[in-house]
Amino acid sequence: MSFNIALSGIAAAQKDLNTTANNIANVNTVGFKESRAEFADVYANSIFSNSKTAVGGGVTTTQVAQQFHQGSLQFTSNALDMAISGGGFFVTSSGVGTQDLSYTRAGAFKVDSDNYMVDAAGNFLQGFPVDDEGSSTSVSLTTTQPIKIPDTAGSPVKTANISLQMNLNVGEVALDPANFNPDDSDTFNNSTSVTIYDSLGESHIMTTYFVKPTGGSYTGESNWVAFYAVDGKPTNVDTPGVYQKDTDTDTDGDGSINPTGTATATNPTTGGAWNGSVLSFNSVGAYTGSNPSTITTETLGNTGASVLDPGADGTQTVTVTFSGPTQYASPFEVTELTQDGITVGRLTNVGIGSDGLITASYSNGSTVPLARVALVRFANEQGLTQVGNTSWQASLDSGPALAGEANSGTFGSIRSSALEQSNVDLTTELVDLISAQRNFQANSRTLEVNNTLNQTVLQIR
Repeated sequence: MSFNIALSGIAAAQKDLNTTANNIANVNTVGFKESRAEFADVYANSIFSNSKTAVGGGVTTTQVAQQFHQGSLQFTSNALDMAISGGGFFVTSSGVGTQDLSYTRAGAFKVDSDNYMVDAAGNFLQGFPVDDEGSSTSVSLTTTQPIKIPDTAGSPVKTANISLQMNLNVGEVALDPANFNPDDSDTFNNSTSVTIYDSLGESHIMTTYFVKPTGGSYTGESNWVAFYAVDGKPTNVDTPGVYQKDTDTDTDGDGSINPTGTATATNPTTGGAWNGSVLSFNSVGAYTGSNPSTITTETLGNTGASVLDPGADGTQTVTVTFSGPTQYASPFEVTELTQDGITVGRLTNVGIGSDGLITASYSNGSTVPLARVALVRFANEQGLTQVGNTSWQASLDSGPALAGEANSGTFGSIRSSALEQSNVDLTTELVDLISAQRNFQANSRTLEVNNTLNQTVLQIR
């Protein structure tokens, strides 16, 4: 009996040593949770035995329980590294489209050859699907999908609208619009350019030239003429604008002499007429409208020599909207210049918010929400089954996985560019190692004493 008691003590001490050694070995393992060997005494009794004189049968290991308290955070330069500050586990799957899920606190993720986010073992990080605004469309574990980061963004969209706001200096020298030539800066007062896109995503430069026409003041209003070119090639508006200009005779007796002028110039590409639009301002410099009222260019495929590449939509036109321009006695200044076309974008940056929302930024200026990192929790974390690679799987003891979003309820927040270190306290483990060693030696001594007593008994004659 005493041999078995001593052997159980040695086995328990060995288990304690093994557990402590494993903790020490994983002191630098990201996401590792330390274990603690838990023991109980062995005691057997029956209704016919005297419990007051019963001797215990030794010790047994009841559980090697993992301790899921928070580990310290280590910050990195990798945006795909994630740490959970608080409760919860990341969800990973062994393959695309499978529900073979495992759970981990190790957030060292990277992108594989197919642009999926994976861990070092090749398991796929799972996320909730999101809409265009970044809101989760479902927080059910069965709807999670491997998170993929595309290296390109969408299809190109041709430019259809340009919005332009600026100040035109009322003190500029008046010029004759009929003499306008984009290659001669003396024939226009100011210009500004914006990049536009055709249906294939090819970029083009659209330039707007402003000319203050001679005699452009009448009954308290003044005009400016705007001409347009794409890639340096003249682009007509649908119909030429008409502006007012003074002459030497007051024909209507209102004190202002204002026959009309047409916003046209000689087209340097074709030799024909180059039509422009006219902007009008009142005596306090406020914009009163344009002529034509809707400024739409001719099809970009018909600008003398087409500015579009073969295969692009030759019927593309651009509508220019002046959103509140002014005419003050201050220098020319563009305060807004936007267009609604986009080209194919290349991935430039990935961001992860504290709520787990993953967004990708692309070279075309678009920011696309991709997914929201899925988190799960369990009623009994210590009931999880270890599967290696600092991962666990659900079991009957742990209860089912309860999914949710980071920063909500009992789930912690996600820290990007950070990793959760092992929660092992090395000093404590070294002390435990000494204690386990002493226990092993003491039980070995008990076994030795028992052996000596048996030898003594055997030598009795």
